[in-house]
Amino acid sequence: MWFTRLSLNNPVLATMMMAALVVLGLFSLQRLKVDQFPNIDFPVVVITVDYPGAAPEIVESEVTKKIEEAVNAVAGISALTSRSYEGTAVIIMEFQIYVDGRRAAEDVREKIAAVRPLLRDEVKDPRVIRFDPADAAVWSLALLPDPSRGTPPSAIAMTSWADQVLKKRLENVRGVGAVSLVGGTPREINVYLNPQQMEALSISASEVADAVRRENQDLPLGSVRSREQDRLVQIDSRMERPEDFNQIIVARRNGAPIYLHQVARVQDGAQELKNLALYNGTRTLLLSIQKSQEENTIEVVDGLRRAVAEITPELPPGLRLEPIADASRPIRVAVDNVRQTLVEGAVLTVLIVFLFLHSWRSTVITGLTLPISIIGTFFFMYAFGFTINMVTLMALSLCVGLLIDDAIVVRENIVRHLQMGKSAYRAALEGTQEIGLAVLATTLSIVAVFLPIGFMGGIIGKFFHEFGITIVAAVMISMFVSFTLDPMLSSVWHDPTIHAHGEQRGRSLYDRALGRVTAWFDAATDSLSHFYQDVLGWALRHKIATLAAALAIFVASIFLVPLLGTEFVPKADFSETTVSFNTPVGSSIEATEAKARQVDAIIRALPEVRYTLATINTGTAQGKIYASIYIRLLDRHLRQRSGDELSGVL
Repeated sequence: MWFTRLSLNNPVLATMMMAALVVLGLFSLQRLKVDQFPNIDFPVVVITVDYPGAAPEIVESEVTKKIEEAVNAVAGISALTSRSYEGTAVIIMEFQIYVDGRRAAEDVREKIAAVRPLLRDEVKDPRVIRFDPADAAVWSLALLPDPSRGTPPSAIAMTSWADQVLKKRLENVRGVGAVSLVGGTPREINVYLNPQQMEALSISASEVADAVRRENQDLPLGSVRSREQDRLVQIDSRMERPEDFNQIIVARRNGAPIYLHQVARVQDGAQELKNLALYNGTRTLLLSIQKSQEENTIEVVDGLRRAVAEITPELPPGLRLEPIADASRPIRVAVDNVRQTLVEGAVLTVLIVFLFLHSWRSTVITGLTLPISIIGTFFFMYAFGFTINMVTLMALSLCVGLLIDDAIVVRENIVRHLQMGKSAYRAALEGTQEIGLAVLATTLSIVAVFLPIGFMGGIIGKFFHEFGITIVAAVMISMFVSFTLDPMLSSVWHDPTIHAHGEQRGRSLYDRALGRVTAWFDAATDSLSHFYQDVLGWALRHKIATLAAALAIFVASIFLVPLLGTEFVPKADFSETTVSFNTPVGSSIEATEAKARQVDAIIRALPEVRYTLATINTGTAQGKIYASIYIRLLDRHLRQRSGDELSGVL
């Protein structure tokens, strides 16, 4: 081991190499993003086509089937599903896992462009987007009336302020991709036709619509040029007041103009409800925020919180802001739990090493491998573009015990050579060389197990790519530390209590304090060893019974496998859940709202519920008959029933 000899002859070089690993790891740790899972590209493309006013049957025949036939020729499709709603068609294309999502989306857009002329003029242009779980809303904010702060504004005024001021401020936050208003009441000029007057004056609805569209617009006329200047000319004919619509000339009959007020009533009112949001059963205005691609959820949410803190003093009288759903909270909870497990595992590992080695110096020498290996792994995680997530932290937690194995073996062999009477330098060199091949074989066997996991195929392979590479990087660093730092420290920081024949000299303060604990542990392990020897002796004397017991356990284990169940990720209690339901086809949004209030009241009657947010015709619940209720529960330590138990009750 030439690098072992190099480290022994140059202790400062070995120290600086370890320091460089730690410094690089710490700088990388500051730049690593935190997320719940690795960033994975799912090759799924979603096509959305709007056909205003069309029934689901018409949408299916005129839009959905034509789109399906066009995109069915795209290569690499594994599943093609579609749904036809009132006024909307949604086609979901799932591709093989090896297909590039961006390339698939481009191929779909080409097919859509070819079929677009075959669709009716009333059909809106199809929208093709790549599905990404990260596109879900990362934060939602409710704008609520608060009489304690003054007289609340009207729903129209509140929607106007939220759209023109609050939405713009949130969109300027770094990493925010889109801000959507749910449950808003935008201002709209409504024209209510009078059928009797229209019939009497022979005016059709299309003539009224064309007249309003034609007269309410600014038209460019060109430019007027002279030797000195060049001016643009346009007609400013857009209506400035609702009353101006009454003077629009709809048509002429027998040379006489027919005005809009003669065949219709113009009203300055609110737009027809398209979606709704209910906070604890009360209508509210909800702002749903999505992050941009490749942006970190926690950083975006932190930026939004700072923006809301700056906006709060500028709120109009009678309004307040209430954060509702926070996608960063489950990430923080999950990552913090895994971090805590990682620290606990490291502390217990060092403690167990101390109890077995009986030497605090040997414990320090071997224990240094843990922080250096873990911190150094962060550098390779940053170099490979990984994030701090549950998968990578799980990999570090799993290999905590593996990282210190090499150092223990090397240190124990060095101590054995010291007990043979050799000098510290010679014991460190010869002890490491003697055991080096075995340590190398052990480490490479671990690499041979976990490296292929990092290159598995399928969705599972994409998740475990970071898992396998992280473990391989950590164990390789631990082997390097075991062959460099541990022998160097053993040669320059020799334990003086180790006698040439393995006996300790005198009784020191350590022997009178911690030595009693290690002595008790030795007695306990000796008792356990005697018990094991007795069990082993019985097994050797009763070979048939031992084999029968092993076979019975093996067979019973096979039969117990179906009872274990399977799931993609373990269930976790993040103090939140969701209830979705739908009303009969053809129900109005008001009817769905009434049912949502009833369901919401039942849910809020549970003592574990903190608040609820019901949304209709938004997000994944598209359609006026679809409702989704977000339920925020009390924190886990404040309630007795778990999230799974409450889900069963709901």
